[in-house]
Amino acid sequence: MKTLDKNYVGGRWAPATGTETFDVHNSSTEEVMARVKSGSAADVDEAVKAARAAFDGWSRTSPGERADCLQRIQAGLAARGQEIAETVAKEVGMPLALSAMIQSGLPTLTFGGAAAFAREPPREETIGNSVVVREPVGVVGCITPWNYPLHQIAAKVAPAIGAGCTVVLKPTEVAPLSAFILAEIIDAAGLPPGVFNLVSGDGPTVGEAIAGHPGIDMVSFTGSTRAGKRVSELASKTVKRLALELGGKSANVILDDADLAKAVRGGVQNCFLNSGQTCSAWTRMLVPRSKYADAVKLAKETAEAFTPGDAMDPASKLGPLVSKRQQERVRGYIRKGIEEGATLATGGPEQPQGLPKGYFVRPTVFSNVVTTMTIAQEEIFGPVLCVMAYDGEEDAIRLANDTIYGLAGGVWSADVERAKRVARRMRTGQVDINGGNFNPMAPFGGYKQSGRGRELGKHGFDEYLETKSIQL
Repeated sequence: MKTLDKNYVGGRWAPATGTETFDVHNSSTEEVMARVKSGSAADVDEAVKAARAAFDGWSRTSPGERADCLQRIQAGLAARGQEIAETVAKEVGMPLALSAMIQSGLPTLTFGGAAAFAREPPREETIGNSVVVREPVGVVGCITPWNYPLHQIAAKVAPAIGAGCTVVLKPTEVAPLSAFILAEIIDAAGLPPGVFNLVSGDGPTVGEAIAGHPGIDMVSFTGSTRAGKRVSELASKTVKRLALELGGKSANVILDDADLAKAVRGGVQNCFLNSGQTCSAWTRMLVPRSKYADAVKLAKETAEAFTPGDAMDPASKLGPLVSKRQQERVRGYIRKGIEEGATLATGGPEQPQGLPKGYFVRPTVFSNVVTTMTIAQEEIFGPVLCVMAYDGEEDAIRLANDTIYGLAGGVWSADVERAKRVARRMRTGQVDINGGNFNPMAPFGGYKQSGRGRELGKHGFDEYLETKSIQL
């Protein structure tokens, strides 16, 4: 078992001075993989001092130099790709083959993309007698979640460093191991001391110290809407810039002319990705009432093909959830759905047969769900799908928009132009038409209580730049 008791601050490993330790569990076996010591508010303060001291020099480095550093990090991630994939598969529960593509592959791609953007100097604009320039925002605090632990770190750290900012990172205490691997890679890549700093710990101790620190110019946070509100409250005291990627309750709208089988199967697969531990998952499937019974049957059959099992077993189609706490939370929602009158088409709150250990939840589909039910409104973050009936296109759009969230969604139709018209009326940050592939270069983020700002691609890079007007 690994013991990690140091933070990475100012280009060196320094003892974490917090009073708590956190056990990191293998979510498939419940065994303790590692023990991580928490940092403290004092550790955050030291990290901010290091980042502040490094900022002036790093912000004035050439775009090419910053890009070269990012490419060295990308190469380091690629070299340790299998180790990262296995680590996250054990921590989070994503089956290994998918973990290699997503949990390891996407962060590697993100650092490479940020290098390409960093290599191009920010565009200057002349407006009358003014020159408008873009400059790095300063010291950035990054607070990241457990469901895609390294991907969400990369989505913040890579563009921030590429833009000329310096970083203080708090990775999740639930699945932190890939963050320590990244710190080792960054150390080997030769970034100047203080450009990247890592302080371990939980939200109330380390996260709140980052959010409220007067030496931090911007906070980029990914997590629950509840926690995002707390980060906003603390950051408001020093009027920081904020980027927030929060919860979702995304709708998959299947129009009456769609290929029903393809749309339902695609929707279930999207909902159950990473055992449902995905903020942008399509957890509400909206189906024309005339096709509702067929859709429920197809969803049930598709869900029952998601065989739960150890994330390291190639035969597993659905891994466990990340923790006992998350398992109980999701089971509570399933029980709530039953209590409120939804019909359990398949699944349920019981432990899957043949898996006495591990944080597993049965792949679950509810039918006869109405929009006032808790399971239709709150983010469950597990393999739970709500199938809902609608009456006409206007009703479908109304239901799709009838939550506090607006992160993602899907539309299926034989008529792409019709699907695009519906997509434009959905109050959400991204919509996939007929199963359109995830694009890591496109902006990612939400409307309403799903957050503010955008990550990934050029839009994500620009979040870390300030605008200045120089009058001549």
